[in-house]
Amino acid sequence: MNRDLIVSSTPQETKAALLEDGIVSEIFIERDAHRGIAGYVYKGLVTRVLPGMQSAFVDLGLERDAFLHVADVFEELPENLLTPEEQAAAAAQSRNAPIEERLKEGQEVLVQVLKEPLGTKGARITSHVSLPGRYLVFMPTVEHVGVSRKITDEGERRRLKTTLKEIRQERGGGGFIARTAGQGRSREDFERDSLYLGRTWDETRARALRERAPALLYRELSLVQRLVRDILSDDIASIRLDSEREFRRTLDLVSQLQPELGPRVRLWNGSESILDEHGVTTELERALRSKVWLPSGGYIVINQTEALVAIDVNTGRFVGKKTLEETLLRANLDAVKEIVRQIRLRDLGGIIVVDFIDMEERKSGQKVLAALEQELKRDRSPSKLLSVNEFGLVILTRKRVKQSLERTLCQTCPYCTGSGMIKSVATVCSEIYEEVRKLLPEVRGQRLVLRVNPDVARALASDEAAVLKELAGLVDREVSVQGDPLLHQEQFDVVPM
Repeated sequence: MNRDLIVSSTPQETKAALLEDGIVSEIFIERDAHRGIAGYVYKGLVTRVLPGMQSAFVDLGLERDAFLHVADVFEELPENLLTPEEQAAAAAQSRNAPIEERLKEGQEVLVQVLKEPLGTKGARITSHVSLPGRYLVFMPTVEHVGVSRKITDEGERRRLKTTLKEIRQERGGGGFIARTAGQGRSREDFERDSLYLGRTWDETRARALRERAPALLYRELSLVQRLVRDILSDDIASIRLDSEREFRRTLDLVSQLQPELGPRVRLWNGSESILDEHGVTTELERALRSKVWLPSGGYIVINQTEALVAIDVNTGRFVGKKTLEETLLRANLDAVKEIVRQIRLRDLGGIIVVDFIDMEERKSGQKVLAALEQELKRDRSPSKLLSVNEFGLVILTRKRVKQSLERTLCQTCPYCTGSGMIKSVATVCSEIYEEVRKLLPEVRGQRLVLRVNPDVARALASDEAAVLKELAGLVDREVSVQGDPLLHQEQFDVVPM
């Protein structure tokens, strides 16, 4: 599979898209004025400790206080004053202590943002800091060595663990996780990464000693730098950018990470927009719609709520050619690939419920589930299939770190306030009748003018003409209608003349 990274930059924002075999699979947007804070390290001030929730709220200098659970609290112990046995015993006792014994109001804490503020919720934070590099993730507060689950070869996993344990011992502590990009890399690559991350952590701690809380201590790389760091590999066919400044910065970074891939970084000089040329603009528009059509003629409907994401599969125009079971299986399998692509494209997270079309045979459901598991392996974000029930519902979870694409690009509709529905024309006509009935003592005997939305005006002249006739009978005078395009469909005025 060939992958291409497309980047378009303006002074206000950066848009990037990852193409797999020419098809847009992921879209990333970063605005300078609203840059995400996931991964940032802060020196925060504890504002409230809640024993009943075993959590605390911490002021980071943001709009809302951040949320810190007791499981994410780390206390640095004075190593030079304790023996290793005493250190281990104190650490175990600290881990089991309740939140009120570990944190006090007004206390300063060093924390990292796990999840961006979402909706009305503040950021989720942890004091277990992790700093990502090219091949490693450095965790200064734990003594742990791990390997990415996507590296499946047992021999390679053992080699990487041995290498990281040796590097950890030389450094004198801390934990490391080998990233997927570290597969097959030499010890020197890991040592270089660990030295860089160690220096970054030392500088962050030194800054924490100088700054007063709340203060930002460490900022993650820019969007393009993060993408290059995380996805740069031999299967990246090209990195195309339309900004000369971003092109030079990216070329410098690639030259440091994998010099042999430098020629694949190219400056876009086409006459058409780089996003339009590669179909990114079209996919961005599709990703904001709830209904997505499938090549076979079926479609899926995606709805985001506060608690979860619901995805419904429908056959649509797809009628199949063989048996009903074969038709339904084909429609579900056709939907699987697009569902995973849309999950990645829209960056959907949390609990995701997929309602596949009901099938009779058990083996059909197993085929759909196997296809879904296979497609999810392409996703860089961790996900887990939880259950499949007899009604065709599949529940999965996907790690949510930041706002979804829809939440980033859109705001709640001021008319429907997020419900996606407005009152029908017939309902508005009924409300007009009820309103005139309430005003009857004041308007009886007077001519009335109804100022309404043009769609409501048309209905009162045709399907809902009986309402107008009833109103005229109530007030015993003429009732006229005036269409006003500036009025929302649910708005109307009753004007006595």
